[in-house]
Amino acid sequence: MQESIAIVCGGGPAPGINAVISSISRTFLRSNYRVIGVHQGYRGLFSKDRETIDIDFKFADRIHNIGGSALQMSRYKPKNEEFNSDFFEENNVKLLVTIGGDDTASTANRISEYLLSQDLLIKNIHVPKTIDNDLPLPEGIPTFGYQSAKEEGVTIANTVYEDARTSGNWFIISAMGREAGHLAFGIGSAVQFPMIIIPEMFNKTEISIDKIIRLMISTILKRKILGIGYGAIIISEGVFHFLSDEEIKSTGINFQYDDHGHPELGIISKAHVFNILLSQEMKKLELDIRSRPQELGYELRCIKPVAYDLVYCSLLGMGVKRLFDAGHTACMVTADTAGNISPLFLSDVQDENGKIKPRLVNINSERARMVFEDGLQYINPGDWETAKEFVENPKYYDFKEILNW
Repeated sequence: MQESIAIVCGGGPAPGINAVISSISRTFLRSNYRVIGVHQGYRGLFSKDRETIDIDFKFADRIHNIGGSALQMSRYKPKNEEFNSDFFEENNVKLLVTIGGDDTASTANRISEYLLSQDLLIKNIHVPKTIDNDLPLPEGIPTFGYQSAKEEGVTIANTVYEDARTSGNWFIISAMGREAGHLAFGIGSAVQFPMIIIPEMFNKTEISIDKIIRLMISTILKRKILGIGYGAIIISEGVFHFLSDEEIKSTGINFQYDDHGHPELGIISKAHVFNILLSQEMKKLELDIRSRPQELGYELRCIKPVAYDLVYCSLLGMGVKRLFDAGHTACMVTADTAGNISPLFLSDVQDENGKIKPRLVNINSERARMVFEDGLQYINPGDWETAKEFVENPKYYDFKEILNW
């Protein structure tokens, strides 16, 4: 029977998935492997009614540069007792390629261990995907999809900022980012928003709704002092993951949770929540500020990938074959800025519970320090006296006082 490889896509979409699928497929087809695409992620892999597609050169060529995913995706995370070896044995599978984030990678590792216990030596290589950029790749190497999502986010953010100037309003923008603030930080620093709020900023104090609102007010006050009555603030949705149950309840929002135990942030407009909370505080302070919410989420995930991700994803796809031929398994494929392929073994980035640790924004990096110290606009001690025209206690809204920096 012809040897085959199986490709599974987990989690949510990211620009460049099809370029990865295409490159993997064409590379293995050249070596006479059968390439099987599995729909519905892990749910499909272990389903009795699984839906698969045999990927040929024509299909791989057609999907290379389009957005979305040619293989249907799923966030389903199977339990160990759901594992079976039927699909792998019936199709003579030699390699399971998974495309996804940390949960997808961790599950792939569990599957490999199960198959080994069944005396089936099937390699597993993971392609790191997420627009959140939060997988623990080497410093400076993005997850695929991040650059494309950031580019589209910057396009929208620039338009929103121009609307703020034109209408004299403030805009409260929320950007995707489950635990890390890479996307909000990247978009905000590119557009030079006067305030960027990400969870990593709260490295010296506990995060709270009150502090987030005070940071927002800090930049509004600073802009007032500068004679500017408009602006935009971008907040990473990841701040919600660090709030206590009491803090979340105080917003009046009842969260649901997904299969991985993460809050279902996708069904709630975080920008709307923060805009309402800010408006309430503005009313208390009797500040005449109009603000509007804008979400940056699903509209970034299925766009056509930019050139960076098309090249990067092609390298990762071809890199899967390089690692497979070298005998590697239980690893992520990585490509450095020179295009050199190397494995990043899951055992080196997992915690004691087998969970892959997220990569956060390095708040102490020179880049971050420049953005937060020189790029943002907020109240500091030199503004306290002038700010008394607007609030009684300007120190309460001092950026570094809030963060304990």
